[in-house]
Amino acid sequence: MLRIIRKALIFLFVLYLALFGVTKLVRYPEPISAIRLGLAPASKTPDLMPGHWIVALPKTPTPWRMGTAEVPTQVTWDKSKISFNAFLSRTHTNAFVIVRNGKITYQTYLNGKTESSRLPSYSVAKTMTSIVIGQLIDAGKIKESDTFVSILPRFKAGTDFDRITIKDLLDMQGGIGVMDNYPSGPSGWGVAIAQMYASTDLNWFLDHNRKMKDPPGTVSDYRSVDTQLLGMIITKVTGQHIADYFTSHVWQPIGAEYDALWNVDHKNGQEKTFCCFNAAARDYARVGQLLLENGGGVISATWIHRLSTPTVTLDHNWGYSAQIWHPYPGVNMMEGLHGQYVYVEPKTNTVIVKLSDEPTDSGNDEVLTAAVLNEIALQQH
Repeated sequence: MLRIIRKALIFLFVLYLALFGVTKLVRYPEPISAIRLGLAPASKTPDLMPGHWIVALPKTPTPWRMGTAEVPTQVTWDKSKISFNAFLSRTHTNAFVIVRNGKITYQTYLNGKTESSRLPSYSVAKTMTSIVIGQLIDAGKIKESDTFVSILPRFKAGTDFDRITIKDLLDMQGGIGVMDNYPSGPSGWGVAIAQMYASTDLNWFLDHNRKMKDPPGTVSDYRSVDTQLLGMIITKVTGQHIADYFTSHVWQPIGAEYDALWNVDHKNGQEKTFCCFNAAARDYARVGQLLLENGGGVISATWIHRLSTPTVTLDHNWGYSAQIWHPYPGVNMMEGLHGQYVYVEPKTNTVIVKLSDEPTDSGNDEVLTAAVLNEIALQQH
């Protein structure tokens, strides 16, 4: 028995060393960390990757005001009426906040989460990235017509890759062959988008993933790699960690209550701008509120117009522009994998935040959830 145990331990040790070598080669975290990241629910991922802090002011200058309380009771899910609580449960909700006319009218936190819980945004981070790009354009530091390689010439490829512009990246027309296919389970860990998500060296990742699928500016296809390139532009142009720039130019000016965290590829490395921004629900609502307040002095009116005007059509036949969705006329919606939403409805001056732990393959839940958020937003209160 001892001999069998010894052989098993030796086998496991050799297997670990082999896996360690493979993960090192492809710039993944070491095997145990990679497995934990792959298996963790969405809400647990912020602490499984290194990150840079986005610091709130020690005392927020603009505390949330509380409006007349509302409690949603019933919503329409796939053409049937269900209770609001059933909706929250079915969609694995961790936090749900409603803000009307600048005042919180409803908030709930589930599954052990609280008002201060720092929860991931996944692709909601894309809009955060776009806000900074807009600020840099307004400051005259970059133009939408600038090519990626004119700012970061080390990545010149001698192909159509060299013609990709900031505008192409903003509107998901970059054409790079890194597709957003997320197979569930271990089979999905090796696809390019998963490699980018887990990468410990995003420069290395891009060096090995510049093959083009489409000429830039010709095909509208949702690809997270486009947003990552925007993040690399921000780092180069500002000469700062994006988290530091975001602290001084966005987070503190909006009066965020809690520190946020932006995950990076490695310590002191590059922010993963396509996915990995983590914050409290009430602070996501503050970002949504900017879109109702003509930018609130943080986003220019010009960039608000750019964000709010659909330029292409993507999944679900929804409009899209500058890293934000338009599922209904006039609506701006930040949306991320596993059920993350910041829904902004100007007609009723409403912002809704929903943060969740939905599985990777959640069927048609994106469309159904957007319909519920639309239904709630348009209710008179």
